[in-house]
Amino acid sequence: MALSMSLFTGFTGLSNHQDMLDIVGNNIANVNTLGFKKSRILFSDALNQFVKSGNKPTELNGGTNSFQVGLGVKVNSIDRNWNQGSLQNTGIETDLALQGPGLFILKYSGYNLFTRSGSFQFDAEGRLVSSQNGAIVQGKLAIDGIVPPGNNLEDIVVDTNLRIPAVATKEINWGGNLQSDSPLTRSENVIQKGNIDSDLAGPFEVNTTVYNDYGEAYDLKLTYTKTGNPDEYNLSWEVFDSSDTPVSVGSGSINGIQFEDDGTGNYVMDAASKALFDGSNNSVNISGENLDFVFDATTATGNASPTTLSISADDDREPNVVSGSLNVFDSLGSAHLVTVNLTKVGDNQWTWVASVPATETASGLEESLTGTIVFNSDGSISPGNISPTDPHLTFAPSGGGDDLSIKLNFGTDFGGVTQTSSDSKIIGLSQDGAGSATLNNIQIDQYGNIQGIFSNGTSRTLAQLMIANFANVESLASEGENMFSVQPNSGEVLISTLGTDSGSSIQSGALEQSNVDLSEEFTQMIIAQRGFQANTRVITTADNLLQETINLIR
Repeated sequence: MALSMSLFTGFTGLSNHQDMLDIVGNNIANVNTLGFKKSRILFSDALNQFVKSGNKPTELNGGTNSFQVGLGVKVNSIDRNWNQGSLQNTGIETDLALQGPGLFILKYSGYNLFTRSGSFQFDAEGRLVSSQNGAIVQGKLAIDGIVPPGNNLEDIVVDTNLRIPAVATKEINWGGNLQSDSPLTRSENVIQKGNIDSDLAGPFEVNTTVYNDYGEAYDLKLTYTKTGNPDEYNLSWEVFDSSDTPVSVGSGSINGIQFEDDGTGNYVMDAASKALFDGSNNSVNISGENLDFVFDATTATGNASPTTLSISADDDREPNVVSGSLNVFDSLGSAHLVTVNLTKVGDNQWTWVASVPATETASGLEESLTGTIVFNSDGSISPGNISPTDPHLTFAPSGGGDDLSIKLNFGTDFGGVTQTSSDSKIIGLSQDGAGSATLNNIQIDQYGNIQGIFSNGTSRTLAQLMIANFANVESLASEGENMFSVQPNSGEVLISTLGTDSGSSIQSGALEQSNVDLSEEFTQMIIAQRGFQANTRVITTADNLLQETINLIR
């Protein structure tokens, strides 16, 4: 066998170890390249030359093996390692790091390319582009906050001057708790005490504050007026609302109340007068206000004694009203305050009043709706326990917006308003309206949804990024600038959304780093260097043998 064969064999070792060193050097050079995937080189032996063919065994002799001499080394494959790189937080919302096998889809000069580098930014036209070369990120644009189905790709564009119109409120969800052992608010008994100076002509007036089922305050005024008969009085009463307007049926009277000497010089109400307080004369019913005041006939009079007449309602009972408020919006985006007041009227039973102030209605009058809630013994609300069954507060808002009809949702079971022994607190959990607003900021979630954050605090989906997967991602060809192109052996491009469909997710505010391991690359560099050195020794030795052969003729 010619000595020149050793030269050629050594040369293949030099050449291919040089390729190995090139790949190691490229990996090390890209140790800080975003989304870079390191490569490796694998060798295989080249063709082998037969020196002697082998023989199969016979009955008389055993078999022999073939003799072969290798002809060197060749590159078997150069593969790219697609393992996940580490993530580095940047705090920039449009920096996106992929976790999983997918690749971002970019349009560059009219062609779709793919990358793991998520360093993006918005250009002057609102397009989301690569900060490296301006390639446009591909995905789907939302229509009225809804991303359409399908995989049709388009440029991701966000209008920074985007405005959204106002949305009128249609429903309010209320929540919280009403303390089950809360005292009642409604006034029931009005107690008369004291003395009337019969020497004075009168009339004698006294008043007190009373409350209805909804915790609203009224002024109750009692008047005793002398008649022409000795020690005889007529009693009248009248009820006034908070604006000092008499309540239409909040008045009444009892005539002919007679006082007589009880034998000790004190004059007390006689039996016949006391009988006048029985039955319907014993109460004041105010239509629509649910007031029922009972008079305790204990008033006495004594001649020449000072007048000390007084009345009190249920030992000066005070209103126990639980309130919650929430702003709602009309069709023009104007806010209007809706308040709900709840008052206990019995065990497991509460009344409620939902109202809008007069300053916020077109009529200039307060608009309200009243009802009741009956709780179960465990503190929950069953369907049908709310009256009216489908409460809607309706009013014409000030400012010219469309009339509003807002459903008041107090919840069911333990979702919404409950009644337990805990402290009372009512809050407006949510309402589905919003004022008109401008785009303030964007956020990108793990599924690639670009959410617009508006000045009124609402959010809306503006677009969604799509990603690509390949049956054979190792076949993609690098086009430079961290981008890859499809090759015949890559398989079809599989375009999908982030999540379970693709097995990938996004972390916003972070970038994927290179997956190059320097310690491993330095080790490979040493191996390549030693392989190169060893093959130079083969060439040097073969050269020396050739020189000795030439020297044989001397």
